[in-house]
Amino acid sequence: MLGVLTVNTGTPDAPRAREVSQFLSRFLADPRVVELPRLFWWPLLRGIILPIRSPRSARNYRRVWMDGGSPLAVYSQRLRTALELELEAVMPAGIAVESAFLYSAPGVRAALLRLRDAGADRIVVLPMFPQASGTTTGAVYDQVGAALRDWRALPDLRLVNDYHDHPDYVAALASSVREHWQQHGRTAHLLMSFHGIPVRCVTRGDAYETQCRATAGLLAAALDLEPAAWSCSFQSRFGSERWLAPATDGVLLELPRRGVRTLTVMCPGFAVDCLETLEEIAMGGRESFLHAGGEQFQYVPALNDRGDHARALARLLLPA
Repeated sequence: MLGVLTVNTGTPDAPRAREVSQFLSRFLADPRVVELPRLFWWPLLRGIILPIRSPRSARNYRRVWMDGGSPLAVYSQRLRTALELELEAVMPAGIAVESAFLYSAPGVRAALLRLRDAGADRIVVLPMFPQASGTTTGAVYDQVGAALRDWRALPDLRLVNDYHDHPDYVAALASSVREHWQQHGRTAHLLMSFHGIPVRCVTRGDAYETQCRATAGLLAAALDLEPAAWSCSFQSRFGSERWLAPATDGVLLELPRRGVRTLTVMCPGFAVDCLETLEEIAMGGRESFLHAGGEQFQYVPALNDRGDHARALARLLLPA
């Protein structure tokens, strides 16, 4: 029996400072996420970053919180259900699908145990990061390996590294943009904003930047965009070291100065909507662009549980 495990970053249990602090503590304690020496990083994290950042992040979470929980949790569950339906249609003999988070419940270890209990002897792990990075996909590999360390009967295991250039993924992104423009009108420029990582990661061999730019180029080609009609940027910068550029917040201020008054923004690196897409971009980005002189700002939602997204992931997991 085949088991499928999708893995995303995680979310606080509630939009309150205490729960946000607990989540950030687990997230920022992972050496994959912050590579600083622990003796230096722990006092900084515990004494300064968590006390300052947690209340602020909690306020931001409250702006986007949904009835069923955080957007990432709600949309991840909906996507899991949609993916399961797609896979069951082509594997009627039986399949089990679980979703897990790296830094919150449900965790990777518990989800793998549920797949084993369901009878899965073959498991495919799909990190929900189309563009692979040691800071995200690497953390999934770490936790899967740690979870299986004490298993006696090991499954036939496959981990998907990335799907940044998968044709069905790119086609789903293109369809989401076309449908959005059909409903809301086409703008002069499309900005594709990806989550940033420190430049240091790239100089040490991380392929993330190359994959992000490849996705952006493929999507622009699928939409038949001229070079001046689109751009690629990186958001969510944290700390004082140099991160990938150009920074999304800077681009949003620069575009109106270049005469771009109408703008569409999407975040192709996020499989589902979350704090970074809804609060940072759809809300904060809109305010920045309009304040800088822009006249129209549109945000294209993440693929979430769209049918073409679920089908793309199913084809990725079960190649012909």
